[in-house]
Amino acid sequence: MLILKNVEKTFNKGTINEKKALQGVNLTLNQGDFVTVIGGNGAGKSTMLNMIAGVYPIDKGTIILNGEDISRKPEYARAKFLGRVFQDPMMGTAAGMEIEENLALAYRRGLKRGLRWSITKGERERYHEALKTLGLGLEDRMTTKVGLLSGGQRQALTLLMASLRKPDLLLLDEHTAALDPKTAAKVLELTEEIIARQKLTALMITHNMRDAIRMGNRLIMMHEGRIIYDVAGEEKKKLKVSQLLEKFEQVSGEEFANDRMMLAK
Repeated sequence: MLILKNVEKTFNKGTINEKKALQGVNLTLNQGDFVTVIGGNGAGKSTMLNMIAGVYPIDKGTIILNGEDISRKPEYARAKFLGRVFQDPMMGTAAGMEIEENLALAYRRGLKRGLRWSITKGERERYHEALKTLGLGLEDRMTTKVGLLSGGQRQALTLLMASLRKPDLLLLDEHTAALDPKTAAKVLELTEEIIARQKLTALMITHNMRDAIRMGNRLIMMHEGRIIYDVAGEEKKKLKVSQLLEKFEQVSGEEFANDRMMLAK
């Protein structure tokens, strides 16, 4: 479903602030893979997702999604193939629009627009049923402005919007980091349910090592713009946080340094 071949990205090239964010990243995801991504600060995790989404152009390499080379496609052209949930709950929704209007925007992503009634009766019923799966009562508040929802409700809605048209790939960029522990747990539960129900292929960055081990069928660890560890199946299920830290130090040659991840272990 996704192939990254020798992808490189350097920011501020040739200046004192030069930063090699990705150094020859190679990654292949099969249909239905749910991959968790961990790593220290500046490891290249978010940069990798941004390269896939087309936020920044890559310097070198190739990105192939579902058999199509998207390496040079602009961000808007990739949007119809990708679903994305950001760390900030405010980024994935339009606060001044109603819940059903936000869902309509997501449902029509990548489709041609015409002059007709904005939301049909059939669409409204579809959105009502989709909202019911969240278990948050939002199906009874479809005309509520999204800006009135809590951070957790908005993130759950963003997750639903990102998966409404079954994307080729779902990108989750620390999408629970800004939420309190109880709300974060609920959003992660919804994440697993949606990915399993729709059989989605997903990449999820997380700062919580326990979540990284527990969720998905595969885990990759990044360091200084490279993938240094890739584990799947039974081996992943049996992993402990202490083993993960040990593996990092063994492969990278240095101690793991990320306060948020250490506190979340």
